[in-house]
Amino acid sequence: MKTICTWVTILVTSLTIAQDFQGKAYYFSKTGMDMDFGRRQMSEDQKKAIADRMKSVMEKTFVLTFNKSAATYKEEAQLDASGGGGGRWGAMLSGFTSNNYYKSIKDGQYYDQREFYGKNFLIKDSLAKYNWTLVNETKKIGNYTCFKATTTKKVSEVMDFRAMRRKAREQRDQRENGSDDQANADNAPDMPEPLEEIEVTAWYTPEIPVNQGPGSYWGLPGLILEVQEGRTTLLCNKIVLNAEEKEEIKPPTKGKDVSQAEFDEITKKKVEEMIEQFSTQRRGRGGLGGGRRN
Repeated sequence: MKTICTWVTILVTSLTIAQDFQGKAYYFSKTGMDMDFGRRQMSEDQKKAIADRMKSVMEKTFVLTFNKSAATYKEEAQLDASGGGGGRWGAMLSGFTSNNYYKSIKDGQYYDQREFYGKNFLIKDSLAKYNWTLVNETKKIGNYTCFKATTTKKVSEVMDFRAMRRKAREQRDQRENGSDDQANADNAPDMPEPLEEIEVTAWYTPEIPVNQGPGSYWGLPGLILEVQEGRTTLLCNKIVLNAEEKEEIKPPTKGKDVSQAEFDEITKKKVEEMIEQFSTQRRGRGGLGGGRRN
């Protein structure tokens, strides 16, 4: 009976939403960093130092501005007192975060503006269609009652850094040794097979009956307030509905037009290049140090 009443409430509220309805939802994003660098052993102090340098890249705040048919998702500008920005790896990882993401539920399209190593790209492609499973489980997020939903998402090869490091090792060993023997030795438990899919858990509230959500997520009978995707968590901590001043929701226009597949290939080549450079530098330091291991 509770479920039936909930869906009746959703239907009634959906029918009574004003045509000029608009809202803003603020999300805090935090991504756990993979500290497993192959067989390299690091102390806790070394891990903490790396995590501190990468904090500005791995922890961000975004604003979702939405109506019934479209939304923009932008990072809030913040002052970075450290000035480090994560160095070369920070410059690389910044390309995996959208500067201005627009999605049109009506047209089934998205525009994603990104800067990668000083170049601006505008990704234009079709919205992903998530096969959501609604779960009979609820929890409170702020003042909103949220329902659980799950789905699976294909993992971009670019984001599976451990698999890419293993691939770089195999290619290097084949060039240097002319065989797969070393590559087979490197195929150890600390370098697992690439992930093809990960499970995504979302929490949405029917009290705001729009099928919007942070980033690329959408398609549930209520605004998505929390997403858990692998090492990344997105959590809404503020909502403003029908403010007096409305904001125009429109797609970005700056950047070189590319498809998602084309942008993924560009970033993949750069990541592979950096992994190879990093590996070469480590081998050089090991050779100078006599290959000493602690």
